[in-house]
Formats: sequence, C-alpha cells, structure tokens
Amino acid sequence: MKRLNTILIIVFSVFIGGIACMNLLADDQQFSQAENRPLMQFPKVSLERITSGAFTKDVETYLSDQFVHKRFWTSMKASAQKAALKKDNNGVYFGQDGYLFEKFEAPSQQLDSNSESISQFLQKTKGITVYGLLAPTSIKVYPEKLPKFATTASEAAAIQRVKEQVTEDMEWIDATAALQNAKAGPIYFRTDHHWTPYGAYIAYQATMEKMGMTPYSLDEFTIRTVSENFRGTYDAKANDPFLSADEINIFEPKFDVSYDVDIDDGQSKMDSLYAWEFLEKRDQYSLFLGGNHRAVTIHSNVNNGRKLMIIKDSYAHSLVPFLANHFEEIYMVDLRYDHRNMAQIAQDKGIQDVLFVYNIANFAEDQNLIWLRR
Repeated sequence: MKRLNTILIIVFSVFIGGIACMNLLADDQQFSQAENRPLMQFPKVSLERITSGAFTKDVETYLSDQFVHKRFWTSMKASAQKAALKKDNNGVYFGQDGYLFEKFEAPSQQLDSNSESISQFLQKTKGITVYGLLAPTSIKVYPEKLPKFATTASEAAAIQRVKEQVTEDMEWIDATAALQNAKAGPIYFRTDHHWTPYGAYIAYQATMEKMGMTPYSLDEFTIRTVSENFRGTYDAKANDPFLSADEINIFEPKFDVSYDVDIDDGQSKMDSLYAWEFLEKRDQYSLFLGGNHRAVTIHSNVNNGRKLMIIKDSYAHSLVPFLANHFEEIYMVDLRYDHRNMAQIAQDKGIQDVLFVYNIANFAEDQNLIWLRR
C-alpha cells in the first residue's frame, strides 16, 4: 500500500510539473478564437497595484486565460459535470434537444438608467418616429427545454419595466409575441445567444407591421445554408464536446436589389451585407455585416427617400439584411464605440425613423446608453 501511494504521488507530481512547464514555455496568446475575445496579457507591475490587490487579481485572470490547452481541460470539466447530472457549466444550462441557455439575472438599476437615457433621447428627437425592439433570448421562448429546477428571472417582466419607465412617446414592437408564435421553427441558435436569420425574419415581419410597411414573404427569398459548423458564445462557455454545431442560413432576395455598405465613415466598403471570410473563423456570426463597427451606412437602390437610424447591439446584424430592402439609407451605430450626439446626427442626416434593437439581457446590463443623453 505504501509503495502504491508513493507511485501515485510521483505520477501526480510529474503531471502537475509537466503542466507547469508547458505553461512556462508556451507563448502567450493574444486572442481566443474559441471564446471570440482578447486574452489577458501579463499585467503591469507596480507597488501601488501590488498593495491594492489589483496585480494579484490580474495575474489570476492572466493565468486562467493563458492556461495551456485550456479548451481541452474545460471540455473535460463539462463532460464530468454532465456525467454527474449537473445542469450547467460556467453559468450556461444544458437544455433539451442540444439547446444551451444562459440564465437571465434580475435586472439592476442599470436597466432603469438605460430607460431614462432613451427618454432623454426622445425629448431631443421630436418630429422623428422612434421604435423600440427589445428581443427576448431563447430562455424566454423555450422554457420547456430548460433542465428541471433551472432558475431564471423574467425577461418579459424586464421588457415591460422598460416600456413603463420610458416616459416619452415610443412605438414598441412586440417581438416576444411574434417569436413565441413562430417557436416551432429554428428561431434561435442552439449554441449561441443570437436569434437565427429565420428568427430575425420573424422580428422583421413584426417591425414592418408596426411601421406600416409590407414585408416580403418567405417565397420571395432563396434560403441557402452557408455553414453547418457554427458554434456560438454559449458553446464557448459550456464547452460540451458532444453538442452538435448549428447551421447558418441566409435569405437571398429573388427581387432586384443592390447595396453599397460604408463602414466607419469610409474606412472600408462592401457591396454585400455579408462578410464571407468570417465563415472560415470561429466568430461566424460576424458573417452579418462583418461584426461590430462604430458606424455603418447602407445605401440601397430602393430610392424611396426613406432614411432609418438603428441604435443597436449585435441582434440587429441579422435583421438589417431584411430592413435594407425597404429603406434608401440605413445608418447603424453601436454606442459601445460611438459616443457622438445621436439626436443631432439624426437631425443632420434627415432621418425620419429611429429603431432601437437590443436583446433584453444585453440591454439590462449595457452601460453605454448613457451617451444618448449628450
């Protein structure tokens, strides 16, 4: 028995030592394709940061981010947790039919602040019609697929709270009801927090109805599968190696339409609403408009004089390919990167309609809507 214990101690020590050596010898990575985010680099050393504890905290993050073969080890952890019948990993629930869900936390005062920011924006945009689309995430639409005893706050209550708090006139688009009525279809990705292009199409129909415009029917699009190996943000967190990947379908108009896309005021241009190179990367959702940008201007050959401003998160990216068929110009801004006076920009550009597009989970936590108060 003593000999067996000695052997186990030696094996364990060699294993730990080997992992430590691999981490010391491995080059630091700048970006994680799996998690679609920059990785922590070795933190700056100073007496002030050491005494405050900031250095120690950053070192912990650095070691976690740069851990060699991290995805392999986290996938082992996820598999072990599922085998032990644990219902989640890294805050992501393992649902039925291969669906992953992220728990919606009860909103903080940040949601109330964001509602006030919209109210102040509305006060400065008299004469412009402003629409609001707060989309639920999949956890609201598919509660029956959640594991037993999984808990989550109410997204419907949070959306209603915003509607009640926005004090000025705003046209609200009921995306929740539209999506729930279409839930038999693939309206959300199983491995990602976004809606699918089909889910975006359902929201587009509801948006056109609210705007008094006629949406194009499904028969007027060719639906084409462009990826069968998409793994999104939930997959990166849950890291379950046994889950199947998602498909990405795009809706190509059968009618005559063309687009001219200007990104960040002339820094780059596209003649398509799709950045095809992202299909070869982990972040395949950035196929839609090339991902996040400060500002994007889309001109179409619709030539009806209508101009739409979209203030948004990434839920808008797969919605815009439908909306672009109804407006001569769309000006889309992301408040994470654009802190200009949006009310003044809307006036200067002759915008007739403004559309806010956010998923409620992101809206409840986003700290950038405060820029609307400028």
